[in-house]
Amino acid sequence: MLKTRIYLDNAATTKVSDKVLEAMLPYLKEGYGNPSSIYTLGREAAIAVNNARKQVADALGCEENEVYFTSCGSESDNWAIKGTAKLMAAKGKKHIITSVFEHHAVLHPLKALEKEGYEVTYLPVYENGVVKAEDVANAIRPDTALVTIMYANNEIGTIQPIAEIGAICKEKGVIFHTDAVQAIGNVHINVKEQNIDMLSLSGHKIHAQKGCGVLYINKKYRLPNLIDGGAQERNRRAGTENVPAIVGLGVALTEATANIDSKNAKLKPLQDKIYDAVMKIDRVHLNGDRERRMASNLNFSFEGVEGESLLLQLDLQGIAASSGSACTSGSLDPSHVLLSIGLPHEIAHGSLRISMSEYTTEEEVDALLQVLPEIIAKLRSMSPLWEHIIKGETFKIK
Repeated sequence: MLKTRIYLDNAATTKVSDKVLEAMLPYLKEGYGNPSSIYTLGREAAIAVNNARKQVADALGCEENEVYFTSCGSESDNWAIKGTAKLMAAKGKKHIITSVFEHHAVLHPLKALEKEGYEVTYLPVYENGVVKAEDVANAIRPDTALVTIMYANNEIGTIQPIAEIGAICKEKGVIFHTDAVQAIGNVHINVKEQNIDMLSLSGHKIHAQKGCGVLYINKKYRLPNLIDGGAQERNRRAGTENVPAIVGLGVALTEATANIDSKNAKLKPLQDKIYDAVMKIDRVHLNGDRERRMASNLNFSFEGVEGESLLLQLDLQGIAASSGSACTSGSLDPSHVLLSIGLPHEIAHGSLRISMSEYTTEEEVDALLQVLPEIIAKLRSMSPLWEHIIKGETFKIK
């Protein structure tokens, strides 16, 4: 099996860290008890889960009884959105505010709710990929049940004014949820200080195992149960806990939040180096704000290049990255995120997302920058549209 030598797709997933794996192993072998059991093996597993819950609470600035373990960020988003919708509908509030470039784990539940009679306002994000707090304030109505705005975008890495939005929601008496799956471990988050009522995160973005996430729910709100059938997660989400993954997530979150500043201090120079080099390529666009973005993320669009072909060429060089083109979904449509910031289809199709982690090295960045201009030139030489582009002729991709 071919091994990718350079991994620059950390926004998709990350490798499990040594510290996380070491913490998980005992609960995969000797400490395999069910946390609901009353004998010693079960009690020890329950203690491990509770310790991880405390680690999450400490990292987020909330109370332990406000932390619920889930299977992933998508589940957390669904529970927050659908649960709040049901809770507030009983009070006559069926209006929800979000942005046009949320993750599909937010957009799809909202589309489902619209079919049930809820009304959703989709706020613009403008060319820089940032939601304006005043747009949120202007959109809030007496029947607004929920505002859900992602903390940092998963594709273009832009960071939203979450504390400002949280303050507005608190003043207006509206529940505020944020999908922080990408932001966690990259920016400092304190849910109480930033007036966040609900927050979703996932372990596999911060070097924990896939299949484990968290939903923080302010104790003021009691959402309907997500899964019935057991007393787990304080009777709110039935199902035997994934103890090893929960233990790993607690360790990963503690480590990630403690090392934000050192991680960003390392990645910002690498980000600047990539930006300076790539922007020298003819007809390239940076997607999203230059400064208001995570240090780990850069997203470019190259005119005259198809994102799928670009990824395959990079893969042949042993480099893993991502594209805004929906090449793995069976759709030929470009990313809704890139379209939302005003890119035309033909440019959005040629995007490249580079997402780093604290394990990314300067040597890996240099290797990318060595081959990328050559790949772009090669793909453009093969494109029947490139000659039209450089001549300034208009065309449309069907």
